[in-house]
Amino acid sequence: MTPGIAKVLAWSAASVLVYALALKIYRWRNAHPFLIPVATGAALIMALLALLDEPYPVYAQSTGLLRSLIGPATVALAVPMFVQLQRLRSVWRELSATLLVGGAAAIALAMGLAWVLGADASLVASLAPKSATMPIAMPVAERFGGQASITALAVAVTGVAGAIFSEPLLRWMRIRDDRVRGFAAGLTAHAIGLAREMQTSPVAGGFAALAMCLNGVATAVMVPVVYRLLA
Repeated sequence: MTPGIAKVLAWSAASVLVYALALKIYRWRNAHPFLIPVATGAALIMALLALLDEPYPVYAQSTGLLRSLIGPATVALAVPMFVQLQRLRSVWRELSATLLVGGAAAIALAMGLAWVLGADASLVASLAPKSATMPIAMPVAERFGGQASITALAVAVTGVAGAIFSEPLLRWMRIRDDRVRGFAAGLTAHAIGLAREMQTSPVAGGFAALAMCLNGVATAVMVPVVYRLLA
């Protein structure tokens, strides 16, 4: 059943306001990693849905307009990448090696761990592209018999976990180079890591955007290879 215009406007506005509130809390607490807006905003929306006894499919249909903006937002990532073009050229060899090793390791570890724990083939395929951005991960998983809904959940959890734990981990490793921070976040935590690094510095944001885009392409290419090797 298609939601009416009033419900579409109400849930779209609620989503924007909840995210604005989550962002304000995040900044108020000095960018605490456990308060990243994507995680707290999602928690608030889930609480609101439960309070109003609103089914999730209705919410998903009502916020379709907001989801349609993902495409233009992804294309707009070319801007921070272009601004950092000179820096990107100077370290392209290092970035290429990191992309290949990191991307392949993320796929192999996810599939290998799922297989060791006794997951069936569908679940293994669903988890394989978890480190890629969702519009790429979901069709890649479905290509090998995975379930898009499980892949979407895995991608979200990976992004939130990466954004939460990357900051203390990088601090513990004494890594302060914005290029390294950004590329690592974009490679492992895709769009959620990118959003966090955008708030850190333009350099980190540019490298995170590059890593997210390249890892999406690399995942689409490497998953079939790793899948056949492990299979």
